[in-house]
Order: sequence, then structure tokens, then C-alpha cells
Amino acid sequence: MKHIGKSRVFFLVLQNYIVNRKKGTPTMAEEKETKNPVQSAERIFQVLEMLAEHGEMGLMEISTELGLHKSTVHRLLMSLIYMGYAKQDETTQKYMLSYKIVSMAGKILERTDILQIAKPYMERLSDISGEAVHLVQREGNNILYIYKIEAKVGTIRMVSHVGMVHPMYCSGVGKAIMATLPEKEVKQIWNESIIEKKTDKTITDIDEMMQVLEEVRKNGYALDDEENEEGVRCIAACLHGYSKEVKYAFSISGPVSRMTRERVEELAVDVKKVQEELSRELGYYPQN
Repeated sequence: MKHIGKSRVFFLVLQNYIVNRKKGTPTMAEEKETKNPVQSAERIFQVLEMLAEHGEMGLMEISTELGLHKSTVHRLLMSLIYMGYAKQDETTQKYMLSYKIVSMAGKILERTDILQIAKPYMERLSDISGEAVHLVQREGNNILYIYKIEAKVGTIRMVSHVGMVHPMYCSGVGKAIMATLPEKEVKQIWNESIIEKKTDKTITDIDEMMQVLEEVRKNGYALDDEENEEGVRCIAACLHGYSKEVKYAFSISGPVSRMTRERVEELAVDVKKVQEELSRELGYYPQN
């Protein structure tokens, strides 16, 4: 074999590198990276999330957004297509997710037990506050109490109980849910509900209610300031989930002698923390 000079070897290697880059062939370093199973899994989920967020995208668009070589992205897309999680439009050549991912999510949600997931959070609020804690779900224009922890202090027992159906307009949990709805739907709920003065503080004017709901959105939590039961004040927040529709809300309720304005503000920190953590566990990921 004839001796090849070092400069000649360097030239051949460089030439091969340039040719491969033009062809879109990954370098040895890139190939080594793709053999890392953790990195490969991370990248394939990055592609999944990118397509879920943006919809149809071309190869170069994905490559640019993720900062990955187009050959690497192409292999990831081919894997997703092979497994049935993505597809390519024959006309535009763009890629998109298939409904298999929706089907998989649906199977998970079918097995989701809201009480099993929420109970530890409700118990945490009970331990922190010592007051009664409620979890409700929306039922049309009303709310249904599905879980309750009695107060650990005092002897006052509220009328609320599991299985009780209550109007949304005069409860903290109801207002927490209503604050997430468009104005048209709020007015529809109002018009279809029997609005009555349960206490001297019950809101019976739609304009006043709309102002209160704006405050709820601003503060991140709702109040029932003796609007349903005299002498009882509560702080409530809604729970977001995988869908845009808000179905659940929770509250801490107690006598006004203990649930002072200052105490409510203190508990608001814990309420919003539970709202964030539990909503995320229920599949809520807010878009930045």
C-alpha cells in the first residue's frame, strides 16, 4: 500500500465531511448522540410537543425550531409515523400528529379518578386551615358537592354535605367556575337560575355579579362572604384540566370569627398553590 501523506488524509476527511453535510448525512458525533436512548426519547417528545402546539409543520421548520439537524428530525418523524403517532400530508409534505395520541389520552382520562387525585390536596388544606374543605363539580347551572372534610376546630357544622346540589351564583366554588366562562354563558346561567336572597349579602344583581367575577379573575380566587349562610365565609378556586372546560372547584369554609379578611389573604396563598399543583396533575399545562 502506498504511503499517504498527512495533508492528503486531512484533505480526504474534510472532503468527506463536506459531501456528507451537503447530503444531510449526520456526522459521527451526531450519530453517537442519537445512540443515547435518553436523548433520543427526549427529542422524540420534543417533536411531539412541537407538532401538538403548532399543528402542521415542515421538516426544516421543525429542524430550525428545535435546533436539530434535519436528518435527525427526519428519523424522529419516521419513527412517529411508523408507530402511528404522526402522518405526512402528501400534498404539502408537512407533518402533523395523528389521532392516536388523542385516543391514548382518552384511555388515561377514562381511568382518572378525581377523588383519588384530589383527596391528598384537600387533606393538606384541611391540615393547614383546620376549617371545612369542599370539592365540587359542575352540574349544568349548579354545583354538586362530591367531597367534604369537616372542620377540625370548633363545633359549627355547615349545611353542606356530599351529594348536595347548590346554585352557582351564591357560592364561592360556583363563582370560581363562573369566572372562567364567557359573559354570554354567565348570563345564561343567571337567567336560568332562581335568584333569591339567601342572606342579606347574597348578590341578586347581574351587573354586580359581573363585577365580582372580574375581581375573581384578577385575584385568582373567589369568596363567599356570607352570601349563602350567615356567619360563614369561604375562599374558593377552580381546577383546570386537560380540556378548556372547567368542571371542578374547591373551597375552605369557616365562621367569620376565624375566617377574617387577614386569614383569608393568608389562605389565598395555599389555595392558589393547590390550584396550580392539582390542575397540573389533572392535565393542565398553561401556554406561556
